[in-house]
Amino acid sequence: MKRMNVDRARRLRTGMTDAEQALWYRLRNRQLNGCKFRRQHEIDRYMVDFICTERMLVVELDGSQHLEQQDYDDVRTRYLQANGYRVLRFWNNDVLTNIESVLEAVTEALASPGTSPSHFLHLQKGMGEPKGNARSIGVNE
Repeated sequence: MKRMNVDRARRLRTGMTDAEQALWYRLRNRQLNGCKFRRQHEIDRYMVDFICTERMLVVELDGSQHLEQQDYDDVRTRYLQANGYRVLRFWNNDVLTNIESVLEAVTEALASPGTSPSHFLHLQKGMGEPKGNARSIGVNE
């Protein structure tokens, strides 16, 4: 990893959002299925919020700024998927108000490498506006 990116990752780790902190507290130290997660990890030119490299699973948390950068996020997700990663996306609000369901979805994704995206859409029901096609919580869309 280039020095600039190491510094950027460190800044991102120290400036985590409340949602990122809450999820990290539950993912760290192999608490979920004994899987190791890293935070603010670089994959080529992209920095992902959380990753389990042994299961090729990326977990992204999206705040309101992601509404304005949906095209960028879609390209990024397709790039990660083309490189063998499965990508789960959650709204920050989902993590803050319903973390158990978020953890359940992550646990299911860790346990089943070929899960379809519709399997995780249940988290959006009753939790505000759906995120749309590529914004929905999903794996290998």
